Amino acid sequence: MTQLDRVREAVARAKLGALLLMDDKNIYYACGFMPTDSAALITPERAWLITDSRYTEDAARSCYSGVEILLNSNAQPMMQTLARLCAGIEGDIGAEETKLSHLAWLNLERAIGRGLIGADAVISGLRARKTRAELETLIHAQRIAEAALEAVLPMIKPGLTERELAAELTYQMMRRGSERNSFDPIAITGAHTSMPHGVPGEGVIKAGDFVTMDFGCVYHGYCSDMTRTVAVGSATDEMRNVYDTVLRAQLAGIAAAKPSATGAEVHAAGAKVIADAGYGEYFGHGFGHGVGLDVHESPNANPRNDKPLGEGALISAEPGIYIPGKFGVRIEDVIYLSGGGNENITRAPKELIIL
Repeated sequence: MTQLDRVREAVARAKLGALLLMDDKNIYYACGFMPTDSAALITPERAWLITDSRYTEDAARSCYSGVEILLNSNAQPMMQTLARLCAGIEGDIGAEETKLSHLAWLNLERAIGRGLIGADAVISGLRARKTRAELETLIHAQRIAEAALEAVLPMIKPGLTERELAAELTYQMMRRGSERNSFDPIAITGAHTSMPHGVPGEGVIKAGDFVTMDFGCVYHGYCSDMTRTVAVGSATDEMRNVYDTVLRAQLAGIAAAKPSATGAEVHAAGAKVIADAGYGEYFGHGFGHGVGLDVHESPNANPRNDKPLGEGALISAEPGIYIPGKFGVRIEDVIYLSGGGNENITRAPKELIIL
């Protein structure tokens, strides 16, 4: 069964006449090809990809069997094609209410001459439950990132800048098969590590610094995501204590993670370790998030998610402690939830490395 088959079945279960997709990641999930400026229309029986001449050959080669490829042009704009297809569809047409702007939504309704209903959950629910084939692709992306980390560790020495380290991580992933970064890499040092999403700049690594690297790559459309914090030359007792606390928090959250656990429960397990150690005020984000075609997607392991994470969910496990003006520590793995527990697909070591 292809992912297109799964989407068709989901459209039927939702009692929709069709599902209209405009987001490139959702189109890739349903059709097997990721164009830009395109649309896909999926019914329980048929599927159309509406794209342009830039993608003719790639789409024909990559799309799942059963996807009909229609080309838009100046003579036959995409909106006209959608209007023609939708005119022959009975029942409601669902669309991605969380992906489309209000203006785009109104323009689509105007073009097809009928109202749309919000149906983002139809495909986001599918994407939140990874198949084994998807998992294998995600594991490959993770191995690329881990190999890049192994390659750059010997380069992390006093005098190297944050920007140089970020560039090296990108290069090492690209030469190992990455299609692109899954997000702009974070490579920060010293007091900058207290900023969870610090931007690499001209900061120079010094002896006694922590260095935090949060990075990932895309392989066959799927993202990896990992964070490691290392020390250069030495680490103070405080640095070691904070690092140990974060690691224990991560292990506690991972131990609590299973398909039947809610995102809030997993977060609470990790957050309790940090709070009990006296650092609760320095952990301000969620324990983790879904990872897949987007580096941040459903489901989330945070205090606001009171729903079970579900069988086949893939989530990050990334607690952190960030002390303003001093330093921060984050450790991130990615785990796959199945059966009564989880599988950690990240193999990189997590003990404190002092370079």
